[in-house]
Amino acid sequence: MIELLLPEHVTLGAAGILVFASFFTSALTAAAGIGGGLLMLAIMIYLLPIGALIPVHGLVQLGSNASRTWVQRAHINWRIAFIFLIGSTIGALLGVLLAVQIPEGYLLTFLGLFVLIMVWFKLPALENASPGFVGLGGLGTTFVSMFVGATGPLVAVFLKNLFTKHRELVSTHAATMTAQHGIKIVAFILAGFAFYEWLPLVAAIIASGFLGVQAGTRLMNTLSENALQFLFKTTLTLVALDLVRQGLNIPLIP
Repeated sequence: MIELLLPEHVTLGAAGILVFASFFTSALTAAAGIGGGLLMLAIMIYLLPIGALIPVHGLVQLGSNASRTWVQRAHINWRIAFIFLIGSTIGALLGVLLAVQIPEGYLLTFLGLFVLIMVWFKLPALENASPGFVGLGGLGTTFVSMFVGATGPLVAVFLKNLFTKHRELVSTHAATMTAQHGIKIVAFILAGFAFYEWLPLVAAIIASGFLGVQAGTRLMNTLSENALQFLFKTTLTLVALDLVRQGLNIPLIP
């Protein structure tokens, strides 16, 4: 009976794995600020039809990040989130209109190397960055996300220079990623993707992710600022190295 609620080509076992994985990937992102979305994408690659991968991942991440935004709303910098939303809207429209065909390997390698540089090379303080700079970040990262779907690390390294406290960074990252994925979903709907057949499965994944967000947030609140910064930097570095690995098509297990 449950199988009738699943999209074509998605087995009950695959659906169970996705719902189970959603809890842990959402908890990881809620605590560390990054990593869960990319890990979820890596799992989905093996379980979903390739044509549905980026749109469905975007819808799942919309739910996960909206949950984080609600649970962690007290620490969000709404000024930065709103300006980022304006840039994201423009970036998504450009992504749909231009339909640029860029080899995914090049994009993933570039993203991974860019994240590593941003993590390990200290940039000038950007706490008072202009609205134009924040909006440009939203435009660029959303444009890239229309083709890759793994731009959470890129947004994270963009935002990390705007904040000195991990909780503000993680919370505002949740709000900006909610905006980015929301705009992406609208763009995919306009492009003709049929989300309706995926809604029951995505609803179950998002519900599991919400529980994960609550668990991850509780963990974040128990750790010191130094521990949170270390966790963020370590997770981001591992994610970036894996992006480079994927871009260069290096097998995870030889």
